[in-house]
Amino acid sequence: MRPLDGRKIVCCVGSGGVGKTTTAAALALGAAMEGKRALVLTIDPARRLANSLGLKALGNAETRIDLTARGEMWAMMLNLKRSWDELVRRNARSAEQAQAILDNKLYQTLSTAMAGSLEYIAMEKVLELYSSGRFDVVVLDTPPTSNALDFLHAPDRVLDVLDNNAMRIVLGPMLKAGKLGLRLLAAPSGLVLRTLARFTGSDFLRDLAEFMMAFEGMYEGFKERAANVKALLSSPQTGFVLVTSPNPLATQEALFFHRALERDGIRTAAVVVNRVQRDPRRHGGPDNLAALEEALQLAQIKDENRLSERLCETLTEQAILADLDRREVERLRDMLRGVPLFTVPRLRKDVHDLAGLWQIGEYLGGD
Repeated sequence: MRPLDGRKIVCCVGSGGVGKTTTAAALALGAAMEGKRALVLTIDPARRLANSLGLKALGNAETRIDLTARGEMWAMMLNLKRSWDELVRRNARSAEQAQAILDNKLYQTLSTAMAGSLEYIAMEKVLELYSSGRFDVVVLDTPPTSNALDFLHAPDRVLDVLDNNAMRIVLGPMLKAGKLGLRLLAAPSGLVLRTLARFTGSDFLRDLAEFMMAFEGMYEGFKERAANVKALLSSPQTGFVLVTSPNPLATQEALFFHRALERDGIRTAAVVVNRVQRDPRRHGGPDNLAALEEALQLAQIKDENRLSERLCETLTEQAILADLDRREVERLRDMLRGVPLFTVPRLRKDVHDLAGLWQIGEYLGGD
């Protein structure tokens, strides 16, 4: 895909069910066939990427895909908890500090269930892979979202939790007192602490204080890397591919995503419209009842049970659907003037192997 030439990071964004995962895998395969060392990374828990690559499963480590190409293709599926644990161990000042964080109940919730934790760790992983220099291009398959910017802004919510000034003020005396202060939390004495304990429980306050003590000195590093990721995503090194389908609701969402990205200073590099209905008349075959009856006769197929009539009805319905899809694609193209748009036709079967990905890639390879 020419609009992505020279990009080091490619982010496929869009709503669910529009073929984002297969598009990401096809782009990585195309890059490998061009001689690049490409990695496709999914954070979609539905595990569709492994299916698209013909694999039973993918893990948190890079898996090389066996193919004949000038370059290399690798794939991985982000494991949320394991990635957070690796990040903590990598950035803690000591093994003791890392273990204190990993054992904390609040951290365990933060790293698995808190809104934004998946997006934050994905950004960390993208930065890690980019900084390693091991890959020429990293293609990111983002999770389905109702807002394209959730993926970009959700990490800010995690940083807000890690640097909660209000809690630091309330728990300040306890934090300064260290372990002695934590013992005092068993029976909070201050008015504010007693009120909080009534709603959250003293165990939660103790876990929070322990977490903040254990995390001391690491926040600035997290904040700096988050800023580096935002700068990378907004740079010419990164291209955002908006994936959609010709369904009017999906194209409306795509337009919303496009405008949302623009408001954040990010230009859509390309749009991919998947599953576009083919026009059965494109090859000039029989398309009316008389022609179908003649074709069946020439093929020595009996015209039983209204076969020719039913075939004619089916062809008419498909032609109508193809025309509706064509109009929707043209409307989208008109609304997104200046943004390269690619269409991928509806295939005869779902993509479960490299041959299917290559077939999709052929529609993404032109200008």
